[in-house]
Amino acid sequence: MNRPVFLPHWNYIPHNPVVQDVDGPAGYVELIGSPVLLCPGPEQVVAVGGGEGAGLSGAVGVREAAALLHNRVRGQRVSVCGRVGSVCPLLVVAGTTFFCFTLTDGSHSLPVLIKDSSRLWWSQCVCVGQSVCVTDLRVCVLRGWRGNNILCVTERSELHNNYTQEHTPVADTHTQLDTPLMSQHEEVCERAEPEAVQSAVRMKRSRVISYQGTVTEVVSEGAGLYVIDGKVGLCLSYQPPVRRRLRVGDGVELHHVHFLYRPCPDFPPSMLCTCLRSSLKVTAFSRVGGAPPAAHCPGDGVLPRLLLQKNVGVSEYLWACHLSSQLSHSLVLGVLQQQCVCVLSWKLMESLWRQQGRGRRDIYSEMLDEPHSCPLTQYSVDPAVHQYVSVSELCQSLQLDCWSSVSLSSLLPPDGPSMTRSQLNSALSWSCKTLSSDPQTGDSLRQRPLLLVGVLELPSQTSELKHSLQLRDGTGAVACIATETSEEDDGGQMPPSNTAWIGCLVCVLQFTMVMERFLKSDFPSYQHLDQEKFITKKHSRVYLQFSLDHVHILSPSVAMVTHLRQKAESSESDVTARKDTAEEETAWRKRRREEPDSVSTTTCPRGDGARPCVSIVIRVEQKEGVTWRNVGAGSHVEGAGLILCFSVRAAVIGPVVSWGQDPKNRPMMDRETDRQGEDKVVLMFCGGSARWFPVLQPGCLYRLTAADTQDPGLLIGCQVSGRSGVDLHTDSTLQVRSGWRFHTLTRPLRLHPCRQALSPSVLSVSEVLACRSDLVCFQGLVSERISLSDRTTDSGHTHTGVRLTLCDQSGRSLQVYLDLSHTPYPPGLLPGNTLLLSAFQRRMSRAGSVYCSYLPVSSITVMSLGDTRSVRPPVPMMHLAQWALDTEQRCIVGQVKGHVVCFLFLQLQWSCSLCGSVYTKVHNTLYTQSCCSPRCPSSSSVFQSRAKLVIDDGTGEAHVWVSGALVRPLLGLADCQWEGLQRVLRVKGHLRVVPRGQSSVRDAEDALLHFLLCWCSSDAVCRPLCLTCRTHCRQRSDDLRRFSRGDRDFMTRLTRPLQLTCLHLT
Repeated sequence: MNRPVFLPHWNYIPHNPVVQDVDGPAGYVELIGSPVLLCPGPEQVVAVGGGEGAGLSGAVGVREAAALLHNRVRGQRVSVCGRVGSVCPLLVVAGTTFFCFTLTDGSHSLPVLIKDSSRLWWSQCVCVGQSVCVTDLRVCVLRGWRGNNILCVTERSELHNNYTQEHTPVADTHTQLDTPLMSQHEEVCERAEPEAVQSAVRMKRSRVISYQGTVTEVVSEGAGLYVIDGKVGLCLSYQPPVRRRLRVGDGVELHHVHFLYRPCPDFPPSMLCTCLRSSLKVTAFSRVGGAPPAAHCPGDGVLPRLLLQKNVGVSEYLWACHLSSQLSHSLVLGVLQQQCVCVLSWKLMESLWRQQGRGRRDIYSEMLDEPHSCPLTQYSVDPAVHQYVSVSELCQSLQLDCWSSVSLSSLLPPDGPSMTRSQLNSALSWSCKTLSSDPQTGDSLRQRPLLLVGVLELPSQTSELKHSLQLRDGTGAVACIATETSEEDDGGQMPPSNTAWIGCLVCVLQFTMVMERFLKSDFPSYQHLDQEKFITKKHSRVYLQFSLDHVHILSPSVAMVTHLRQKAESSESDVTARKDTAEEETAWRKRRREEPDSVSTTTCPRGDGARPCVSIVIRVEQKEGVTWRNVGAGSHVEGAGLILCFSVRAAVIGPVVSWGQDPKNRPMMDRETDRQGEDKVVLMFCGGSARWFPVLQPGCLYRLTAADTQDPGLLIGCQVSGRSGVDLHTDSTLQVRSGWRFHTLTRPLRLHPCRQALSPSVLSVSEVLACRSDLVCFQGLVSERISLSDRTTDSGHTHTGVRLTLCDQSGRSLQVYLDLSHTPYPPGLLPGNTLLLSAFQRRMSRAGSVYCSYLPVSSITVMSLGDTRSVRPPVPMMHLAQWALDTEQRCIVGQVKGHVVCFLFLQLQWSCSLCGSVYTKVHNTLYTQSCCSPRCPSSSSVFQSRAKLVIDDGTGEAHVWVSGALVRPLLGLADCQWEGLQRVLRVKGHLRVVPRGQSSVRDAEDALLHFLLCWCSSDAVCRPLCLTCRTHCRQRSDDLRRFSRGDRDFMTRLTRPLQLTCLHLT
């Protein structure tokens, strides 16, 4: 040092012009060869060399020097020789630059502090394992360290390399280390735990090792993350950033580095992390030039600065770094800068781990304490940490899993093998699969819990599902069925009504992935399900279901900021909130007196970016469903004038008010309710304005705003003209334009009682069965969904007919028929979900049962989300006598406990899967089978069984029809016995057993017939049963029967037995 030298071999590394400072250096030089002295001369005083200098003769060992620290003598100087145990990085604290290294002799360790600016370059010369001698050291007090006394260099201190106690230089500059130096040829994780999947979070201790290898990948230069030797991760973030960044191809040597195993599932299992006691040395420069910083990684070290401020664990930091990299690709970069992505990732990490750091780092203890302790000493291992996926990646995975993981036979009920052709294809026409984001709560797409990040938006024009919100990121969008917890006393679930959620950047932590499959097929029989040539068309829809309670807001919209502030003020004190409102009203009246009279009043000062607008406050009373309507040939949204439309009937709370800028969802002012009466208006939504359908809910208050106008007449509805003397009972209409906005008012002023929001009359399923109304609004839990039609609409969608079975807590059920040929497909019609059906027609079937049908004005809303595997409400227990007297069929499905009295008949038949005729085996050399119908070309058959029996529960009797897979457990036969019975019957093809009459069989001596006759009358069959039944059909009127007794005839009325169809038996 400090001598003129010639540099024969070097590389010039220019700085990146994008990130380099204006006054900073233009680059730096890497010396890839030893310098050559130009003027060899006497050794400089402050140089590093092997010769003797001042104080060398009195040098002491580490043991003797350690004793001097306890007996400090003012002005004493000491020279110490020893082996370098550790070298700490350069630190800058309060404007002072310093570093520390330790000297050791194997049993004792001695810290040395270097803060003299003329000696800071020693940090490049001191290497772990070297034998050195440092002269003219003094004992000083380090106030920030509890050890207090420490050796510190002076102006006369010298550093002598390769020094031994005998003053003889040694050839090997690296002596034996305390920790063995590991390399890529050794397995760094050989002592690591096996890769068994763990579910619980565990705390583990790291190991301190030395390692040397080659940088093979720069994961994130700004976050200090690299990969060594292609398999070992390296994290440098717990050290101050070095000026010279690592490049691919650099050879590095690490000492006192912490080895961690699986701290984060998103990084290599083996991780090396440096602390303030670790040293990093570049042993070989890369021949590859430095690449520009990656676009997804900020080069200004945002994440390391947050790590320095918050001091979180390494597992949390690595997860935040990986999330930041993922969000950089998936979020729209034009909206969020890279620094914002890092902050969002850190914010989300803190919310998931629910910790705010471990306090400030004790840098002196971390560098000097024995035994060593730092933030890397302990770390958490959580294999079930959340995994981020983008929207497009999630949708692609679901679409692939939708059909690849399904077996068509698994979509059929237990009696699927006995279904005919029409029954089989009808059962396959619709199916559903749900996956949970958390593997612990159900079937999941990945091994770890998933999370999504995106912006909540209204449905777009290209969205397939128009009834729901959508979550969008930079890669795509997915429809979402969302609910939220009601703020009322019941705390139940309700559809979202707060428009402040629109535009919020959110993270969805818990959600359900729904895949609805639509299949149009023509399978001849169950045996042909493995042949895809019978599939005509298949289509799938993918969407999400979640509650807004499981959503974390990362970046709120302006309206959400206002809503959260109002919510906080409301929770603190309602009195304070009313006081603020009164002050605002006073200020407004004062401004109104100062301004000249005008039609409208501006309440907010107009800035450069302010947009004037007019608004009106409404209360939604009724909402119709979304349908395709022909509103005129001039529409360009859909062909032939068909566009998406719906209407809302609302009450106008106050007059039209003008504003200098959009008031959004600020609290309602008194002047917005300054109206004596209350008018009604019908809002018409067509085309682009129909996107507001998911957030407009009956009973809620909204502020309708029209921007870039000061005309109050724009929000005044049009009246229908009529003749003189004729009273019109119609409300005014208002066509909502696509540019208008709705803002939910969650804190309205206290209105007059007659103007408060009236809760709509929502009935239960039991109340619908008992009422007499033609139009009903009711709520129920979906227990069954069946597709009824396979018609193809103009849009290409099939299966527009749907039958839902809804039940309530009492177990009573009601069937609802939907015709979706003129409306967009409504998502969420799944078993387990609770639906609100508005304006449905209550009808009575020919069989006498009550059902409801869909009308063009009907609306379907998902009130709460359930699980297809959740337990349904129990079916009500019914007595047969009571059920027989229920002439209005208020209960369709019920549970009956009774005893089998007898069998009325038992029918077993091999049927043609195409035409349903008897299918028999022809006696020839090939034993081929054929259909009894000569015109039927079918070559496949199904086995069908049907029985009718009499059940008595003590209050009455009923005739119960049992068919399909329920016949075998009814007869009490094992699977092998049932299969043997089918094989025997293949020859005859058909057998009808009537225990109390004449059975239909050609051979009266048939052994199978006699067996079944005896078996149907045995105690094994005539036993107590518990049946779940549905009313079979309309019960016929009493029969007038004639009885003869001697020479007299008697006429009497006999009540026909209750006819039931068995759904389940135990």
